[in-house]
Amino acid sequence: MLDVAVAYNRYKFLGEEFLTWLWFVVATTPRLLGEMDQNFNSLDIGNRIVLENRKKDAVERITIKGDGASLEEGIVALRKGALVTEMNLVYRSAKHEWKFTIKGESLNISSLKTPHIGLPETPEDLEGFVLEKTYLYDNLLQFLEKVYRHYIYLRISKKWQKTVVPAVHQWIDSTN
Repeated sequence: MLDVAVAYNRYKFLGEEFLTWLWFVVATTPRLLGEMDQNFNSLDIGNRIVLENRKKDAVERITIKGDGASLEEGIVALRKGALVTEMNLVYRSAKHEWKFTIKGESLNISSLKTPHIGLPETPEDLEGFVLEKTYLYDNLLQFLEKVYRHYIYLRISKKWQKTVVPAVHQWIDSTN
């Protein structure tokens, strides 16, 4: 059995590779994400993305932030071998919108803003409010779990090296 620290260091690339693949999917085949949620509307890169290129003794970190920021520097970093380590996303489903940041190293979600629901007006409304908020959190987590599961199935399949990796490289090379 692997020691936890050894396993963590051996497989921590998966989260960063997942976020890089997710950027590729958002940019090239967002309909794939729609197959994972019947209410899916869109998934967009938000206002922050962090990439890292780990070379022998140095780590190059590129942070792109700001509403409407150009992701050209991120594409250049990908060409140099960087992976996405953190990404802010906006997920829209039916009439709702979630904003959140996901970190590749641990797949932790932070800065989550769920769709707005009215505050409880009376103490009796509190239980319904909590249940609605819980439902909204769960909705996002289920979607992300389906997307990650799809990535893992792809990652361990023969399609990964034959189809996915060349497609990602083609996307990186063709994006200006």
